[in-house]
Amino acid sequence: MRPGRLIAAILLALFCVAFSGVPSPAVLEVKMSYNGPADEENNAVHLYAVNFKKLVEEGTGGAVAIKLFPDSQLGNEEERMELLAKKGMNQPIINVASFAGVAPVFPEIYASAVPFMFDSFEAAHFFFDESRYWERAKEEFHQRTGAYLLEAVEEGGFLAFSNDKRQIRTAEDFKGLRFRGMDEGQVILFESFGASGTPIPWTELYMALKSGVVDGQMNPAMYIKMGSLYEVQKYLTLANIQYSDQFLVINGDLLDSLTAEQRSTFTEAAKKANSLNRQAMQEADRKDIEFLVEKGMAAYAPDHEEMESFRKAAQPAYVEWLKTKVGQDWLDLALQCAKDANEKAK
Repeated sequence: MRPGRLIAAILLALFCVAFSGVPSPAVLEVKMSYNGPADEENNAVHLYAVNFKKLVEEGTGGAVAIKLFPDSQLGNEEERMELLAKKGMNQPIINVASFAGVAPVFPEIYASAVPFMFDSFEAAHFFFDESRYWERAKEEFHQRTGAYLLEAVEEGGFLAFSNDKRQIRTAEDFKGLRFRGMDEGQVILFESFGASGTPIPWTELYMALKSGVVDGQMNPAMYIKMGSLYEVQKYLTLANIQYSDQFLVINGDLLDSLTAEQRSTFTEAAKKANSLNRQAMQEADRKDIEFLVEKGMAAYAPDHEEMESFRKAAQPAYVEWLKTKVGQDWLDLALQCAKDANEKAK
């Protein structure tokens, strides 16, 4: 080889070696955990997670990668919240938690779930987007846990009752029945109707209904469909008692470690993904109810007088119980903000 070509080859080799050693920008990998299967059509929380992941990754130009862990793969509600609240960047640092996950560290969240609190989807949206209660809740949650409470994620319509014994038309029809209570608040609710409530994890609910451990449960139509509960439940009561939501919680160390632009991307993605969920869920709720009826469930929508029987039986007992968990100021604030939201939504 001629000297000139040899020198050129050596220089090219040195150039390649030098630049091959330059590290590419590190990608921050983030774990996101939640309940239910990886099914966008039948699990609203998974739909939310998929949209959130896409918006964050696009918004950060690939600097952040979200890895999804559906089906409680990183632990049950309590375990995931404990991991999330720990210091350090090696934890599953984003979680979509139900009331059962949030309430042990922030029982004041129950003030947002008083039965018959909201007259419509729109009222609930106003409440969780701009009310004084919600702003105070986010601040207090961060002070206690170090984590950030960002969104109340819509997970499917208002909650409905189901059971396999009889059609429930008024509060009297609950007497003697056994229901699964997702959390302490739901147990109180069923007891106010003259039924009993037993906490049972979602992963065990189908078999509990099938085996007769409990007669019924309360969930949005989407969850009844997702869990195939129509196979072990006959009667569906569309009482619209509580707005169905879960909560997006992000580890404080993660959010604090991001640049201002990345933090903005996270918060905007959380809100945008929720907006997409809200649009999808109202239409999905109607279709899911139709699906359950096609599968053999008997659906019933109580009239105004029957709804009043539920309200009169349930709300006072729930509020009295709530006073043992939440300060009167939190309860008063939530009820006033809900009233304002209902008026604004009219």
